[in-house]
Amino acid sequence: MSQHSDINDNVNSTDTTDEQTLNSTSEPINNDINNSTSQEIEPTSDKHIRIVNTFMKRRTHMNKNAELALTAPEFSEYLVNNSFGDGDLTGIDNLRTLFADSPNGADAPLTVEIGFGLGDSFIEMAAADPTRNFVGVEVHEPGIGKCAYMAGTQDLSNVKIINGDAIQLLKQLPENHIDRIQLYFPDPWQKKRHYKRRFVSPERMTIVTRSLKQGGWFHTATDWEHYAFWMVEVLDGFAGLTNKAGTGNFTERPDFRPMTKFERRGLDRGHGVWDLIYIKD
Repeated sequence: MSQHSDINDNVNSTDTTDEQTLNSTSEPINNDINNSTSQEIEPTSDKHIRIVNTFMKRRTHMNKNAELALTAPEFSEYLVNNSFGDGDLTGIDNLRTLFADSPNGADAPLTVEIGFGLGDSFIEMAAADPTRNFVGVEVHEPGIGKCAYMAGTQDLSNVKIINGDAIQLLKQLPENHIDRIQLYFPDPWQKKRHYKRRFVSPERMTIVTRSLKQGGWFHTATDWEHYAFWMVEVLDGFAGLTNKAGTGNFTERPDFRPMTKFERRGLDRGHGVWDLIYIKD
């Protein structure tokens, strides 16, 4: 899950969780570090190229457990690439081979989560479904370290973590490769001039859908009502995807998506959360 850019990143304590303090009852809820996902190149003139990100990477403190997981060899099995570096994705062109020597093997159902934040929900899902393989993609080192630490202390064998731009990663993967792609609480980029940074767009969904297997799921959730209806409009009109709940409808939160204390507290205060599941035709 990902967090809006204006929420405090409280990741310097030894017991950091996804839950953050609600700043006001009028603001939508969220529950992770700022979203880690993609960028695209947008030409602005013949001589200038501007990079349009869907995420803002910030320097944040990390706790000792997260730092340990990024440096100690006993956690290295969870870290696919330079998780304390620049997110170089060179050579990562098949996620299934990452699990070739694991108990599940390479052919097990594969879930990819884009922007898992601090990883609490991601790890909870992986622990609850041990026969499914999980790959998390994130750009924030404190979240990567914390997620690897939780995976290691729970001795999970079905988790891998990649540091880098998720859209670039998806471009490198084979077609029909992934069973489920998850995007939970992405940055809503609420200002109109920033809408082009929203992850759910026809251009990005072309890349996402290409990597999904036929019958595979794209599952997203948001606590911003405007973004929720924006996504319905984009996704219902996108050829190759079918709304699991029917055109124009949202789905109930599935049991496999954990509800965090932060989300529950927001719901108690009257905030909405909207889930969408789309199936590749």
